[in-house]
Amino acid sequence: MASGNQPTSLEGFARGGVAANAPNAIEVNHIVKKYGDFTAVDDVSFAVKEGEIFGLLGPNGAGKSTLIRMMTTLIPITSGYARIAGHDVAKDPDAARRSIGVIPQALTSDLDLTVQENLSIYAKLYDVPTQRRNAAIEELLELVDLTKWRDAQTKTLSGGMRRRLEIARGLVHRPKIFFLDEPTTGLDPVSRVAVWEMLTNIKSQRQLTILITTHYMDEADRLCNRIAIVDHGKLVALDTPEALKNSVPGSTVIEVQFDNPPADWEQRLHSLADVTSVQPESAGMFRVLTSDGSRTTTQLVEMAVQSAVKLKTLTVQNTTLDDVFVHYTGRQLRDELVKAFSFVMPPRPGLQP
Repeated sequence: MASGNQPTSLEGFARGGVAANAPNAIEVNHIVKKYGDFTAVDDVSFAVKEGEIFGLLGPNGAGKSTLIRMMTTLIPITSGYARIAGHDVAKDPDAARRSIGVIPQALTSDLDLTVQENLSIYAKLYDVPTQRRNAAIEELLELVDLTKWRDAQTKTLSGGMRRRLEIARGLVHRPKIFFLDEPTTGLDPVSRVAVWEMLTNIKSQRQLTILITTHYMDEADRLCNRIAIVDHGKLVALDTPEALKNSVPGSTVIEVQFDNPPADWEQRLHSLADVTSVQPESAGMFRVLTSDGSRTTTQLVEMAVQSAVKLKTLTVQNTTLDDVFVHYTGRQLRDELVKAFSFVMPPRPGLQP
């Protein structure tokens, strides 16, 4: 199990067909980004194998987008270095840019242009020859299931369809490495699943290396070969989803809700045999981690009966990435509140998106 800036073991890399001895597509070494006295990214190191889907998981404001911006040459690195497809992003930014596709969190396609026009303009920016450009657009329209909407203005598309257009646009020049910053934020559950399935399909057909940032646990668990948990600009854990979940003490999670439990109820839950963690939530709800689910379930029921406390709901499940995040950061990802902190970057002439 790896934590901090230590590299992870490559056991379990067979997930998704990634070879443990595959060369590195991305190398990040002791990278730091400072804005005055504020450190947005603090001494982060990791490597991503060719053909891997690598996830940066953390709350809004954790430093994930800043990491992507440095790796994709959009903002300068304060210290450390990043290599993309073997190119140092500070010393050879143009070569790095031509190796990558980037999908930002915001939807940026021109709303007044058609789907095909958006793809065509982007291909021209990357000097894709006309014959290859037309073939690439046809292939991508089919790949993202937008062929029927090729002549539709982008502003008439749904949010999920616009996201599929953005993904197709980022692939039109056949990059080796694909960066996606919060690709399903704002989408409904059905559209999110559709984007996941599409990314998995594209990855298998194009043999891409994908780096994705997300604050959705299910997204990281569903897509990624390995996950790096980022919190307050630091890398706090890195491993496969299975290994991360196995690293949390307590193999079973019990979510239980009581009606008006007494003030010392959390402490009493902690005192139960086999319980390794108790996470209070809201309205009498507790998330209890235990190494013996059956015995703890029985004890919870008996304790409620003996104390005349009504037990409203009880569910048992395996350890999740929510529990991993709590284990390494001390708080729940879904409850994290972050003050907005934005930076307005001046445009850089000649820089392609």
